[in-house]
Amino acid sequence: MSDVSSASFGATFWRTFFKSKMGIIGLVMLVTVIFVAVFAPLIAPYDPYAIITATTEDVLAPPSPGHLLGQDDTGRDVLSSVFHGARISLLVGFAASSIGIVLGATVGMIAGYAGGRVDTVLMRFVDGILVIPSLPLMLVIIAVAGRGITNIILVIGLLSWTYMARVVRAQVLSVKERQFILRARAIGVGHIGIMINHILPQALPVIFAEATLDISYAILSEATLSFLGLGDPTLISWGSMLNRAFLRGAVTRGAWWYLVPPGLALAWVTLGLTLVSNTIQEVVNPRLKTHHLFDDRKMVMLRRRKPAPSLPVDEKVS
Repeated sequence: MSDVSSASFGATFWRTFFKSKMGIIGLVMLVTVIFVAVFAPLIAPYDPYAIITATTEDVLAPPSPGHLLGQDDTGRDVLSSVFHGARISLLVGFAASSIGIVLGATVGMIAGYAGGRVDTVLMRFVDGILVIPSLPLMLVIIAVAGRGITNIILVIGLLSWTYMARVVRAQVLSVKERQFILRARAIGVGHIGIMINHILPQALPVIFAEATLDISYAILSEATLSFLGLGDPTLISWGSMLNRAFLRGAVTRGAWWYLVPPGLALAWVTLGLTLVSNTIQEVVNPRLKTHHLFDDRKMVMLRRRKPAPSLPVDEKVS
C-alpha cells in the first residue's frame, strides 16, 4: 500500500468514524479518562500518597465541600484516589495490551501467511491456551511470582494475545490471495517485505479494533486481581480501592461514596472503549451494518409484503 493510498484511507477512516455518534461519545469518554490520568497530580485536590493525620471523624466521612466524594477508611480524599487510580489502571491496560497485540499480530500473520503445518501447529498452540481459564491461571502466577505491577502487566499481556492471533490470521488469509500480493511475489518481493509492507497495512484496522477491546480486558483483569487482593499494595488503582472498600467496612457502614466512584470509573472506561471498538469495526467492515434487519425501510417492505397466493387444489371428479 502506497503512502498516498494510506493517507487517503486514513482520511476516509476518520471521516467515517466521526459520522458515528456512538464513536464520538466513546472517543470523548476515553479521552476524558486519559486526560484525568495524565494530569492527575495537577487536578487532584489532594495527594493520596502523602502521609496524613486523620481523626475518627475523617474515617469514611461522607461527601463535603472539602471532599466532594468523601473520604476513605484512612481519611484520604476519594476523588483524589480515583484520579490517581486512573493512572495505574490505564498503565496496566495499555502496557499489557501492547504485549498481547505484538504477540497476537505476529503469530497471526505468520500462521496466516505460511499456512500448512506452520499454521496448524501455531493454531493448535493457540487453542491450547484458549481452553485454559485465564483468571485462575493469573491468580496462581501472581501468587507465585509476586504482586508487583510489572508481574501483573506481564501476566495479563502473555495470556491475552490469543484472540488477536485468530483475528489477524483470518484477515491475512483473506488478503494474501489478492492480486497485488501475487504481483509483489512476481516481481521478487521477499516474504518479510510482503508481510510488512503489503499485508500488515491491510490488517491494521482490524488490529486497531481488537486492540481497544484488549485494553478494556486488561483494565478489568487488573481490577479483578486487585479486588481479590493480588494487586500491587503500594499503588492505588480502581480495583484496589474496591478491595479496600469491601474489606474495611464501607459496605456495612453504607459508605457508597467509597464504592461507587471506582466502580463507575471502570464502567466509564470500559463503555468508552467498547463504543470506539464497535465503531471501528463498522468502519472497517461495512457489511456489519448493511444487513436488511438494520434497514428500517427494508423491514417495512418485509412487513408489507403479502404472502404468495396458494395454488388451487384440484377437486376430485366424482
